[in-house]
Amino acid sequence: MPAEPARGTTGAGGTVTAEHEAGTAVSCGASAAVTGRVEDRPDGGGAAVRVDVHLRWGDMDAYGHVNNVRVAALLEEVRILAFGVPAGTGAAGAQAPVTLLDGMPDTVQVLISEHRIRYRRPLEYRNVPVQAWVWVDAAKGASIEVAYSLRDGVDGTECVTASTTMVFVDSATGRPVRLSAEQRHALTHLVP
Repeated sequence: MPAEPARGTTGAGGTVTAEHEAGTAVSCGASAAVTGRVEDRPDGGGAAVRVDVHLRWGDMDAYGHVNNVRVAALLEEVRILAFGVPAGTGAAGAQAPVTLLDGMPDTVQVLISEHRIRYRRPLEYRNVPVQAWVWVDAAKGASIEVAYSLRDGVDGTECVTASTTMVFVDSATGRPVRLSAEQRHALTHLVP
């Protein structure tokens, strides 16, 4: 029986990620291993990158839920799994479903300028991964607003919503780097 046709998603700068019927995302022309997939958010608000992140026993605090500092670290992990390891750091591994730096010079970095975290209910330790959705909610001249939803891995209840402002900066000059209209559109219009 022939394979089901793939549905494509375009990341910033035109990177195409295909999602096959089984829900496995593969990047065309690169390794088949990816860290997440683009799919519709459970709240019906549009498409996002879905990643699952395992909790550690040590993430829990004296109150029996994941500590607020560890939640900020989980957001970082989700962001890296969704958008990739920053250039010049870490070693090669699985490809992220969406990349932030496509079409940018090698000297461009994406820096955090602000985090906002809202705790909707306690995120309790479980031996199953947290379900995380992350998407670019807005793309401005030289910055993006990344939004997150962290959900209980068993019942899917939303426990944390958050946003991060990230700024594109030229590491050689320290000046902001503007996104093109095509890059802004690609980052804010993921297609499951």
